[in-house]
Amino acid sequence: MSLELTDITLTYPDGDSRLTALDGVSLQVPTGSLTAVVGPSGSGKSSLLAVAATLITPDAGSVRIDGAPTNGMPRWELADLRRKKIGIVFQQPNLLPSLTAAEQLQVMGQMDGHKPRAIKARAMELLDSVGLAGQADRRPHQLSGGQRQRINIARALMHDPTVLLVDEPTSALDHERGAAVIDLITHLTHRQATATVLVTHDRTHLTAVDQVAEVHDGRLHLPAGV
Repeated sequence: MSLELTDITLTYPDGDSRLTALDGVSLQVPTGSLTAVVGPSGSGKSSLLAVAATLITPDAGSVRIDGAPTNGMPRWELADLRRKKIGIVFQQPNLLPSLTAAEQLQVMGQMDGHKPRAIKARAMELLDSVGLAGQADRRPHQLSGGQRQRINIARALMHDPTVLLVDEPTSALDHERGAAVIDLITHLTHRQATATVLVTHDRTHLTAVDQVAEVHDGRLHLPAGV
């Protein structure tokens, strides 16, 4: 398994008491598979994603990334783990307006200290994989919402992560573009061999995912036999 959450409990302060966001959640996501996590707003989906990304430390339970336990890791080591092993696709692309599509990706490669030629080649390879090789020199304002989201996905894959975490990628897209983005994530999960978790409230595009998990009131429910 590339991503394992075991008996995760997460609470937040709520006045004089604490609010339970995740209640004994366990989830296994193998390499090369896509798990969709669905549920209503406030059910715990975003909290689950934040714990999986090691951005939040749970009250109890364990997180393993590529077989390595993250419990007790110092902050600098967790940051290094995220940089090397985890790709995060945020709900909004948040692309830098002054950079071209290719440069959005190349910045990520420069952070890892790779050689410029290798960085450029990797960026172009990923832009081609999301169908945007011909848009490499365009800036965000010259691209559609669906194209910007595709760049967002490609950027998250720039450092060849083991785990890919995707937060509501279709929320700002129409039905057709949303379906295309989900199809792309499914294709890239298998092609790049990532363990992918896709958080979404939209169930209409999930026919090709490997597993659908539902979150209600902080509890995770998996299909029978999983």
